[in-house]
Amino acid sequence: MREFNFDGLIGPTHNYGGLSPGNLASQTHGGHVSNPRAAALQGLAKMRFVHGLGVGQALLPPQQRPHLRTLRQLGFRGTDEAIIAAAGAHEDGFLLRLCSSAAATWTANAATVAPSADAADGRVHLTPANLSQMFHRTIEAETTTRILRAIFADEHFFFVHDPLPPGTHFADEGAANHTRFQGGMHLFSWGRRAWPGPDGMPPLPQRFPARQTLEASQAVARLHQLDAARVIFARQSPEGIDAGAFHTDVLAVGNRDLLMLHALAFADRDALLATLRHLVPGLRVVLASERDFPAKEAVASYAFNSQIVDLPAGGMAVVAPLEAKQNSAAHAFLSSIASDQKSIALHYIDVRQSMQNGGGPACLRLRVELEEKEVAAIRANVIATPALLDTLEVWVSRHYREELAAKDLADPQLAREGMVALDALTKILRIGSVYDFQI
Repeated sequence: MREFNFDGLIGPTHNYGGLSPGNLASQTHGGHVSNPRAAALQGLAKMRFVHGLGVGQALLPPQQRPHLRTLRQLGFRGTDEAIIAAAGAHEDGFLLRLCSSAAATWTANAATVAPSADAADGRVHLTPANLSQMFHRTIEAETTTRILRAIFADEHFFFVHDPLPPGTHFADEGAANHTRFQGGMHLFSWGRRAWPGPDGMPPLPQRFPARQTLEASQAVARLHQLDAARVIFARQSPEGIDAGAFHTDVLAVGNRDLLMLHALAFADRDALLATLRHLVPGLRVVLASERDFPAKEAVASYAFNSQIVDLPAGGMAVVAPLEAKQNSAAHAFLSSIASDQKSIALHYIDVRQSMQNGGGPACLRLRVELEEKEVAAIRANVIATPALLDTLEVWVSRHYREELAAKDLADPQLAREGMVALDALTKILRIGSVYDFQI
């Protein structure tokens, strides 16, 4: 198998809505002016860099925003232009901002994936996340499912499930709370229970919401037909969530035989690490203490939201956000890993527009491990090549604005520009009609 990183292509309405409680970067930059063109080009540059390392690279398209169908469901009537104008004037435009969020670009939340080697039926399984904890992200699930089914269309090789039923009981945040280690070991993390277990209800964070439920993680593991002996369900630390680690990938990242984590990533950390060491032979654990690398600094720098990728010649690379290089504690931690661990290279990448909106390099990608025959079964033009990335850079430069303020979301022309751009993109990517305006 070879891992492919399916990066989310940042959309034309990339804006700083500040819509996500618990995501400190999102809240800090809420209301600032964004640069959609720079954001998308930074994302494409990251894809080009990872592809240049010899790592499997692919992409997922952005979603249509504003989500006009949701606004219609909320009672706004008339033409698209009339709906946008009415929603923009309602309660200072808050509903319009909710329906214009470009957060779908963080494809670590798009789905959870199990490779064919781990599933009992020998197929790649993908379960789109329902993201039911946050309204502005709940509206992603249907389109995400369409996109995944357009790309992973061959049912002989792929099984794209429906999202879990909506509601708080089965709140699923996707692969941001999932890590696969060598030997097919799957670590699912969760922040709260939907109902009491044998020991009652575990403590909840006090400042920010716990998003993922244990019951959702268990359901995804069942859907993916995983061996129960190779699945671990670990509780996120409430203190870590309150520090801003709304998803596990803000304070922990793993790959093959390597796990990098902060002391506040998991509750019952020592017991979890003992279990992982028993089940993942040769596991290397790099643990950052609160004293040497405070969680506040870890969250601000997104050092643990780095991508860890396998290099074709052997070894790994850590692709970290530029902000981690500019933070002394984060840079010292990552540099120590590169010097202490065997065959690990450290690289920094500029994804500042995404970072300011609350997502680092690992947020921007969905890991999908594929065999050669499974790659060949993908007919869509989504596997990165220099030529495709060149084409997409031209597409972005032609269709994206350089500035976007909150007031601009009420401009009907922005919605039209987005439809024109996405219609052209579906032709470039050969994914057919996946957007509401195309169906």
